[in-house]
Amino acid sequence: MSTHPGPAAAGADLAQLALDFHHTHQLLDAAAQGVHKWEVRITAAGTPVGSLTAVRGLYWKSDNLRERMADEQSFPALVAAQLLDEEGRFTCEFEEFIESASSVLVVDGLHLEKTFADPLVVAVVVAAVIDRLTDNYFAVVLPAKNACTDAGSALLAEAGALLSAQEFSDELQIIDNALAAPEEAAQRVRSRLRSLARHGGPAAWDEDDDKDEGWDEDGEEDEKLTARTAAVLRVALEELSEQIWQDVAAVGDAPLGRGEGRVLGSLPPITFGQDQQWRRQMARCFDDLAADLTDTGTVRPGCTGEEMALHLGIDRAKTLTRNRPRLVAKTVEGLSEDHRDFDWDWCSAVLFEDHDVLMLFDASLDGIEDSGNEINQALGLANLAAADWFEPFRPGQARDPDRGFGRC
Repeated sequence: MSTHPGPAAAGADLAQLALDFHHTHQLLDAAAQGVHKWEVRITAAGTPVGSLTAVRGLYWKSDNLRERMADEQSFPALVAAQLLDEEGRFTCEFEEFIESASSVLVVDGLHLEKTFADPLVVAVVVAAVIDRLTDNYFAVVLPAKNACTDAGSALLAEAGALLSAQEFSDELQIIDNALAAPEEAAQRVRSRLRSLARHGGPAAWDEDDDKDEGWDEDGEEDEKLTARTAAVLRVALEELSEQIWQDVAAVGDAPLGRGEGRVLGSLPPITFGQDQQWRRQMARCFDDLAADLTDTGTVRPGCTGEEMALHLGIDRAKTLTRNRPRLVAKTVEGLSEDHRDFDWDWCSAVLFEDHDVLMLFDASLDGIEDSGNEINQALGLANLAAADWFEPFRPGQARDPDRGFGRC
């Protein structure tokens, strides 16, 4: 099975792929209540490159779902014959196969230009269609290998396998939306296609999906952020800085619990009893990192506190790109685009020497910050105790101790 688009698809702008959902609902047509037919048009940079059909069969809204789906003919009719009995009820075999489905989504009729005709691309398209047209009570039906009558159905069969579909028969495979595995599989295929789109060519793709990203042509680690990535990360850090300084003013020296305060309460529990001076130093970490991004366009945490601040900053930047598209668009206005823009997973992998500080969130590792802890000693951990968070990793590159604080 192919696991990434060939040279043609890799050379195309995968980041510009989009779906246009088209459905006409006749308000007074009784037949329209039980079955909804959607034409999903696939475009790349606004140019049509393919389409597929998605038929929603709603069991409780149909007089007889088997007859109604059979009337659609072709693959939906085959699905109806195998999943429903003559009275329009789901068969015992189907009900035993599925966790708790009350409706079905039948995906077929795929036509896709050769440039994009790859199972990985199709799997991401199907995952998006599932997100748009179903909920947890749907069974999504795709062709199995023995039902493949053309190139489109063959691609759908391979895409189904990538999305953890299970074979119901020689001709049908089903994705059970009530299970976690299909959603996890969808996240994997999206991540793979996103990675390929960012790198812009098959040479950057690793079949094992384990290759470290973020290396330049000479094999040296490349820590330079793209201009747009740096701009959004700076906004995220500045936003967190504003919030944590508000926390410092509100909390002072008082102990706090998880969830109290907008930022302080999201730190590891070992920090909850620290005093105001410690909290001011933690707040300054966000300011220092934001200043680094302004001055150099990249960032490298110099102490444990800055590592934690950067982890939170990357998480917030990821949230901004998902939930605040207008703010992001305004932030990056005028900055040149790059296929590596907003690759927050790459940031997490490359901008840190290690992720040891995240162990402090694991309750099963309670006490790991103590230098006398066996796990601490075995792993060679350092500077995890809250009192050591602002000790520089590299004394020769320490920040000016007299730089003061940007806020009161």
